[in-house]
Amino acid sequence: MEAPVTEPARILHGKPYAEAIRAEVAVDVERLKAERGVTPGLAVVLVGEDPASAIYVRSKGEQTLAAGMHSETHRLPAETTQADLEALVGRLNAATNIHGILVQLPLPTHLDSARVIACIDPDKDVDGLTVTSAGRLATGGEGLVPCTPLGCMILLRDALGDLTGKAALVLGRSNLMGKPMAQLLLAADCTVTIAHSRSRDLPSLCREADILVAAVGRPEMVRADWIKPGAVVIDVGINRIPSKDPAKAAEGKTRVVGDVAFAEAAEIAGAITPVPGGVGLLTVACLLKNTLTAAERITGPIAGRA
Repeated sequence: MEAPVTEPARILHGKPYAEAIRAEVAVDVERLKAERGVTPGLAVVLVGEDPASAIYVRSKGEQTLAAGMHSETHRLPAETTQADLEALVGRLNAATNIHGILVQLPLPTHLDSARVIACIDPDKDVDGLTVTSAGRLATGGEGLVPCTPLGCMILLRDALGDLTGKAALVLGRSNLMGKPMAQLLLAADCTVTIAHSRSRDLPSLCREADILVAAVGRPEMVRADWIKPGAVVIDVGINRIPSKDPAKAAEGKTRVVGDVAFAEAAEIAGAITPVPGGVGLLTVACLLKNTLTAAERITGPIAGRA
């Protein structure tokens, strides 16, 4: 008997989702201005001259302004002291025109990131990194959720609709991604497993999952035979590896891949995100969404919002 023909995976490109989120946010920003006279404001703090961080911060500022929001970028020298950075966060906490605060990570090594994050007002914590934000998420309270897991949930709900009862595996346990992702899936009534580098027999664990979220930072670690046929695979990894072209590789040229071996996984999965072009595009859009949410919680919701 012939083996059944497997349908190619649906590719979950991030661009149309990000565009839809930004458009919705822009409309609601105008409504908030009209109804309450409030312009949502986002402040981003960048310490040092890391090129990748600088590009990311510039993108955040441009998209914030494009959505009709107030945008501030505070660029500080790499030698900024802990006291000066914490003092700036304190001023932003008190600023009535700022509803969201994001301190771009990583910080220079002489600074204590945990202490800086702890200084952020949880009601303005649009990255969802404070202990209070994590606690609110874990207990079902009203808090701000890290942007990348929020984007992943948007993709999953579109691909699957109701997530109730789905077996979900989160590969990775970071505070920024793995742990909040697991909490969101649990809140959506999934049966959730968190796996990591110390887990035994990762391929077998992954093969049980209807939903597989890979966020470990290991290039193309998840292979096709790790994936349950028809599963939805969300690849959060962003890894730079040598170019496939030997001459370019010799020049130090790189290419970006995810944590999942995309080409082979797409033959097995029901839906999958590409890297690049997948989850990453939703992160800034969800940052705008969180800033709007923070503004509404501080000033009161726009008409029709619960």
